[in-house]
Amino acid sequence: MDGDRKEVWRDKEYSFFSHRECEYFPCHEDVNTEDFNCLFCYCPLYALGDKCGGTFSFTERGYKNCMGCTRPHERGNYGEIIAKYPEIAELIKRQNG
Repeated sequence: MDGDRKEVWRDKEYSFFSHRECEYFPCHEDVNTEDFNCLFCYCPLYALGDKCGGTFSFTERGYKNCMGCTRPHERGNYGEIIAKYPEIAELIKRQNG
């Protein structure tokens, strides 16, 4: 977001959720569990493929592997993730065209 607009989502309850009772918590290694955001448990950016902006690899079978990526789980990245929603919507429009 640009400097002229306040990030209204900061410090709001809807922008952070940590499900510590989940049997998979935390689902990534070497993370700060105090700031681990479970809101995007299944990353909405997955569909963007190599344009998601995260740290990922592809398996030998060609599947996207996001185990090394914590981008959607970092408390301060809510705005970044939400800002990508228009790209996701455009992708869906093209697929359903």
